[in-house]
Amino acid sequence: MPTYVYQVLDDLGQPTGETFEIVQPMKDPHLTKHPQTGKPVRRAIVAPTIAGNWSDIKGKSKLSNKNLERLGFTKYERKGDGYMERVAGTQGPASISAED
Repeated sequence: MPTYVYQVLDDLGQPTGETFEIVQPMKDPHLTKHPQTGKPVRRAIVAPTIAGNWSDIKGKSKLSNKNLERLGFTKYERKGDGYMERVAGTQGPASISAED
């Protein structure tokens, strides 16, 4: 079921700036009143969220250590004060220290 965004309207039918989201079936008629306050509302037009190739939903797997290594990148992670250790890739030193 999709999530719809509604704008709360004032007495003149103008948006007040207050919005809320509600999950409802597509076949249901749109709301005309706020479910809790009874104030008039209208459905807002917003861009849908689609999981593309580089969206946040897929971004974590794209930046995984395994995928970075497969693509030829080297990744270091901080392991201590002034000390970094290689966690992905084969290029470069195994660790980097602030003292080096």
